[in-house]
Amino acid sequence: MSTLLFLLHLSLSSLILSQSLTLPSDIAALQAFKASIKPTTIPSYSCLASWNFTSDPCSFPKVTHFTCGLTCTTTSNPFRVTQLTLDPAGYSGTLSPLVSRLTQLVHLDLSGNNFFGPIPASLSSLPNLQSISLRSNSFSGPIPPSITNFRSLQSLDFAGNSLSGSLPDNLNSMMNLRRLDLSFNKLIGSLPKLPPNLLELAIKANSLSGSLYQSSFNGLTQLEVVELSQNSLSGTLESWFFLLPSLQQVDLANNSLTRVEISRPTDSELVAVELGFNKIEGYVPKNFSFYPMLSSLSLRYNRLRGPIPLEFGKKDKLRRLYLDGNFLNGTPPAVFFSGETAVSGSLGDNCLQSCPGSSELCLKSQKPTSICRQAYGGGKPRAS
Repeated sequence: MSTLLFLLHLSLSSLILSQSLTLPSDIAALQAFKASIKPTTIPSYSCLASWNFTSDPCSFPKVTHFTCGLTCTTTSNPFRVTQLTLDPAGYSGTLSPLVSRLTQLVHLDLSGNNFFGPIPASLSSLPNLQSISLRSNSFSGPIPPSITNFRSLQSLDFAGNSLSGSLPDNLNSMMNLRRLDLSFNKLIGSLPKLPPNLLELAIKANSLSGSLYQSSFNGLTQLEVVELSQNSLSGTLESWFFLLPSLQQVDLANNSLTRVEISRPTDSELVAVELGFNKIEGYVPKNFSFYPMLSSLSLRYNRLRGPIPLEFGKKDKLRRLYLDGNFLNGTPPAVFFSGETAVSGSLGDNCLQSCPGSSELCLKSQKPTSICRQAYGGGKPRAS
């Protein structure tokens, strides 16, 4: 009886494929995609629960079957699947390599589920894909080097998985990529040469190491956002970095950077810089005060010493300043406490003199004198 039912189901499926409005290979790819997901993880209210292949996936109206999860183009004959976007219903399973047969796919979004296993290398054969999000799943293994074959891809989001290994060497061949997010994975190694048209780069909370080299960022004239916090980046952050012409937001907190070099800009769109919780030594870079749009700066919990540059007190745009947790000495700019500026943040846990406790900037107390003397070679801390 079971054999008879199977043959009946097979015959019915073949009949549907032969009479469908949708390209049969697209239907077969959708069937393989659903079959790779554990049935017990498909809730009755979910998009996938409505995928019943006794109906054509791209037919209209979608009353009971294929009510959500995919989009088709009906201007072609046969119809083609152009978008596969699942709801975050907790689906668990592997991603079928046969998804690569959806050759007109433009958007693929499986974010917020429990897919596991490797990312199929065959995905890179999708010629029209513009965005892919596998965010917040449990994919593991390396990033397939073949992803760099994507020629139309504009957005790639693999954040929040368990991907390991190093970044593909030829990322820069992804000429149309605008947004790259690989945060919260287990990636190692250094940054390769990056795609030339990137707007946003996010590889937060991994294990990247080494220095940031200018060769990785050459030609990135449109880069606006760099999010590389919570890694193991080290060495000197050189002056070329903050002179990237379109740079607006930088977060390199929680790394092991030891020095920052800042040059005066001729023009800059830089708005926010986060460099807290590194190992940065030397003086507070006064040239930050010459970035015309800079409104937020954090250098907290590093190893900085010397005075707070007076130029910071003359900067009208500055709204947030966090310099706490260093060994700064001398007297802070008086304008911070005169009511003439609206600067918030913290100057506490330093070696400053005359930081009024009545100001929120100074609520966190300064370091004990003994620690400050030790930091400055055993003598009385001197303004320098």
